[in-house]
Amino acid sequence: MKINCDLGEGLGLWQMGQDEHIMPYIDMANIACGFHASDPVTIATTLELAKQHNLTIGAHPSYPDLVGFGRRSMQLSKLELIKAIQYQVSALYGMSQIHGLQMSYVKPHGALYNDMMKNVEIFENICHAIKEIPHQLTLVIQALPDNQAFIDLANKYQISLQFEAFIDRHYQDNGLLVSRTNANASINELDLIKHRSQQLKTKGTIQSLNGVELNMKIDTLCIHGDHPLAVEIAKTVRQELNA
Repeated sequence: MKINCDLGEGLGLWQMGQDEHIMPYIDMANIACGFHASDPVTIATTLELAKQHNLTIGAHPSYPDLVGFGRRSMQLSKLELIKAIQYQVSALYGMSQIHGLQMSYVKPHGALYNDMMKNVEIFENICHAIKEIPHQLTLVIQALPDNQAFIDLANKYQISLQFEAFIDRHYQDNGLLVSRTNANASINELDLIKHRSQQLKTKGTIQSLNGVELNMKIDTLCIHGDHPLAVEIAKTVRQELNA
């Protein structure tokens, strides 16, 4: 089971996260592409750090929402959404090539990610966008108790999926994440992170905020790079997966 993390989310003089301290403990770098965070220098710096740690590279595109850090839903037309995705993915792909790296996947960010998991039309538009890019790219989406509808649509566009669980976020009983508007959205207790890592490793399940056990196919675990305990969480999860 791989560990992925949202990285490169600074912007100019404003810094976000502790990327260089997190990277030794993860496998996959979801790199912001400029629409919710990042800039050309930040992207280049993040790519170089990822190269040093031999990480798999992925694009982390979002709605065009710098002010809201990509965490606000936006009503884009089909064409606007497709081209926004392609613009961001192409930017990171080109920068990756300059740094001698091969980008291999796409993982939407924030509100776009949540909307994709709730709205099949948005999910299909993202698949459409990726399909038209002349490089074989995997799409990372949230693992749910039943992902068959997403699998069927992705197959239509010949897109391979990777399924992820969120180690630092609480879940609803239906397998979706608790909204960030809820005070209990994030997990801030390392003991709970450790227990959840053990449960995912041994049983392949995760518990909702109400204690419902959710059985899901999981390929990778996500850590949010902007979490105040991101480095400690990354260390804890790596230790548990390697134990």
